[in-house]
Amino acid sequence: MTVKEETVAALEGKEIKFFKLENSHGLQAVLMNYGATLISLFVPDRQGQLADITLGFDTFEEYLGNNPYFGATIGRYANRIGGGRFVLEGKEYQLAKNEGESHLHGGIKGFDKVIWEAQLVGNSHSAGIKFHYLSPDGEEGYPGNLDCQVNYLLTDDNELHISYLAKTDKTTHVNLTHHSYFNLAGQGEGDILGHELQIWASRYLPVRQGLIPTGELAEVNGTPFDFRQPTKIGERMDQVPGGYDHNYVLDHQGVLNLAARVFEPVSGRLMELYTTEPGLQFYSGNFLDGSIKGKAGKIYGKYAAFCLEPQHFPDTPNNPHFPSSILRPGETYQSLTIFKFYTK
Repeated sequence: MTVKEETVAALEGKEIKFFKLENSHGLQAVLMNYGATLISLFVPDRQGQLADITLGFDTFEEYLGNNPYFGATIGRYANRIGGGRFVLEGKEYQLAKNEGESHLHGGIKGFDKVIWEAQLVGNSHSAGIKFHYLSPDGEEGYPGNLDCQVNYLLTDDNELHISYLAKTDKTTHVNLTHHSYFNLAGQGEGDILGHELQIWASRYLPVRQGLIPTGELAEVNGTPFDFRQPTKIGERMDQVPGGYDHNYVLDHQGVLNLAARVFEPVSGRLMELYTTEPGLQFYSGNFLDGSIKGKAGKIYGKYAAFCLEPQHFPDTPNNPHFPSSILRPGETYQSLTIFKFYTK
């Protein structure tokens, strides 16, 4: 295992650093402390050729521009909260509305736009970065000082582990996730409609205007949302107005379990996702429109990547029958996601 650290810029009087991790098989992850972000992930194909399979930018400065959360840590609350409001312990909290009438991905300055403290961790079989951030009481409208830790660990088993810890001094809502945009053929190498996706979920959350859940936990059976068997992402896209941007209710919740598998037949790359979270947001890159020039000058058009974001359900604070996202003083928020890579 090797780790390289480089200071690339300064912002708000703090150093912006890139960290490059590499395991004994050549798999590489590049991270930065702005947004606790995964910049690149180089994975071999069936011929052993490495390619970067995540969308993003070559330089730190580009992340400050038109950036749809490429590779970022999302918080305090991933996904959408309808009306940008919730009531907690009898008090109403108004959050920033940064997507129409909704609060999205933590607000105007979510965890993707803050500078995290970074510390190298690992051993002979793994290497990683421990990121830490203290979100002050009232930030983006949320109650409580929230002490957060996100650990990325690259292992010699070709796994990338992302673990989360958080504690609060006031009752609050917490829902953290990772937001990489994947294309297993390589970033900028066409669309992902031919990728074969499988999700271990028998139910999903239908949405109303603004992509806010209706509250129903609907069966996927007989719908274009059924990915219980490997299915090309584009096979039923014409039956989903606007494309996929929906949360799946995972069959196995609360313990680490296989949630999704994606296979790209040309390269032979296969990715498995394991998580402890109850939900998985599947997004098919519908809002990418060719206006973003990414790494190596690649243009990111519609469906150039997919996202699989393990999380609690969107708008949970306003749907008490969803698995709770409430964190109280004295409790610890914990979550684990593992991306594992193979070829076939």
